Amino acid sequence: MVFSSALGKEFNAIVFFHRNAVRLEKLEAENDVLRARLNSANEAAIENKRLRELLDFKNGVEWNTVAAAVIGRQPENWSSMVLINKGSSSGIRNGSVVVSRMGLVGRVSETTASISKIILINDPNFSISAFVQRSRQEGLVTGTLGSNLVMKYLPPDADIQEKDIIVSSGLTGMSPKGLLIGTVIKTGTEFSGLGKYAVISPAADLPAVEEVLVVK
Repeated sequence: MVFSSALGKEFNAIVFFHRNAVRLEKLEAENDVLRARLNSANEAAIENKRLRELLDFKNGVEWNTVAAAVIGRQPENWSSMVLINKGSSSGIRNGSVVVSRMGLVGRVSETTASISKIILINDPNFSISAFVQRSRQEGLVTGTLGSNLVMKYLPPDADIQEKDIIVSSGLTGMSPKGLLIGTVIKTGTEFSGLGKYAVISPAADLPAVEEVLVVK
């Protein structure tokens, strides 16, 4: 009888353990589903916030623009080239300037009916005429393929300093005047000694850009 009773208790313990294990597995599966739903909801909320801010920016500018989403980055040009989901059928053409609510992003380099390739401002092939917002000193801003830009062709006595805001001058191609480019973080003298240069931190967060406006 004692043996039978002990065996029964052990059997009941095994059944209880198995039942609890099944319940735990079910709860963990339900928890994973809820976590995925919560993550999707959070992502949707973040995206909606970005889109509202972009729409507010679009409504606040005087240029005719087309909103587009970044749909890809080319592996060989990961940091300086993106693809967007709008093209010539939306009125976009080569040379069109691309901005975000934070500042200048780049310029359209190629376009099809539904997709456009954008050269970002940190690409060495990108350049734009610009000036110091405070002093109106003019120069040429180009990419470096790094995280910063450089403003060149400044005279030796150029009135430019750290924390100066750099904006587009409107003298390059289809670039409107007054687009925010970035902030000066360093100035120096060219090797030749004939002029100055300035290192600029872009206003737009290039690696994280997801939605843009293309200026038509």
